[in-house]
Amino acid sequence: MYHPDIIRHPDSCPALVLNADFTPLSYYPLSLWPWQTAIKAMFLERIHVVEEYEREVHSASLTMKIPSVIALKQYVKPAEHPAFTRFNLFLRDRFSCQYCGSPEDLTFDHVIPRRMGGKTTWQNVATACAPCNLKKGGRTPKVARMQLSVAPHRPTSWQLQEHGKRFPPNYLHQSWRDWLYWDVELEE
Repeated sequence: MYHPDIIRHPDSCPALVLNADFTPLSYYPLSLWPWQTAIKAMFLERIHVVEEYEREVHSASLTMKIPSVIALKQYVKPAEHPAFTRFNLFLRDRFSCQYCGSPEDLTFDHVIPRRMGGKTTWQNVATACAPCNLKKGGRTPKVARMQLSVAPHRPTSWQLQEHGKRFPPNYLHQSWRDWLYWDVELEE
């Protein structure tokens, strides 16, 4: 019987990494390790292997299946607040302009412009499409007669993870189904 994992190259067999409580370390980006890292952690006894691919790797003295889902033995406490990055900002704002809702040509906008003393902080930056950002220019939303859909705020890591569940990656292996909570059809 044909099984796609048998002919799959090992480099296309990442391991989904779960925390010690069996929840993903991260949804967005999805917590994945290359197969070599997963096997090394297994030999160092830092993980439990939860699921395996059908694909095997061989050494001179050993044949083993590649782990597809692993769980850390020690719990890693997530940071309460994520770092301020362009990607995290877009994720907080669900990859849409906070003025018009467009998902295209995204930039970030200082609500209180820098020339007016506005800082680059969670509380003063919002995702904006390029046309809305140009329209607003160096003015406040009130002066530009533009309204933000949601006021900028500092998200928690948990909030970003919840937002990340709405944007599943392009590839999800079948063996990950019980550990992820996206409402999409997973690949076989």
